[in-house]
Amino acid sequence: MKKLFFILALVITGSSLQAQGFFRKEKLANLQDFDNQFLSWGYFLGFNQYDFKFKYNNEISTYNADVLVEASYGFNVGLIGDMRINKYINLRLEPGLYFTSRNLTFPNFFEEKDYLREVKSTYIHVPLLAKFSTKRINNLKPFVVGGVSTSFNLSSSANHPDDNSVGRFRMTNTTLYYEVGFGIDFYMFFFKFTPSIRGVFAFNDELVRDNDPNSPWTGNIDYMGTRGVLINFTFQ
Repeated sequence: MKKLFFILALVITGSSLQAQGFFRKEKLANLQDFDNQFLSWGYFLGFNQYDFKFKYNNEISTYNADVLVEASYGFNVGLIGDMRINKYINLRLEPGLYFTSRNLTFPNFFEEKDYLREVKSTYIHVPLLAKFSTKRINNLKPFVVGGVSTSFNLSSSANHPDDNSVGRFRMTNTTLYYEVGFGIDFYMFFFKFTPSIRGVFAFNDELVRDNDPNSPWTGNIDYMGTRGVLINFTFQ
């Protein structure tokens, strides 16, 4: 069923793009004045997969081997504000709501209640991005994008007194990131459609350590930071 759905999606997309004039030799220019706007607005829907990068104080510690991370797919939704700088450069603000989940497996435990921590997060994610586009080719325009962002973890329990000793894994409330990615603008008859993919990498340590400095869960972790992949579909 997944293969059939994928093939069907390709056929529909190809037919749509053909109808819009993307692959014709003649130039059927849609939305000719769209990129001349100083400000434009839109929204996006998408998917994410978040992971963690760990660094350890003592790599050869017998009680703290690598923490294993099992990532799953999450969902994104948000708004877009775009400001034109010149023909090839735009500034974009893309506040959104991101839902994601990760399972952490800690070593040297035998019971699930000790070695497994399910980390469900709901982020308000706010990136400020610079978009660098090529020259428009008929009804498409490739681009690269990069910038910085911050997120507010609505699921954080950073200030909760309980820790891993009673099964509670704690993370910071806010995180700072840098982001890089690329995409293609497709100029349709009535709107601009943009699929894009970005990598997200945290600057700061997000782990709130246990009350015991020698905790078998957090005692040997020097840094824990998010890294992830975002796939967004934008409509403007």
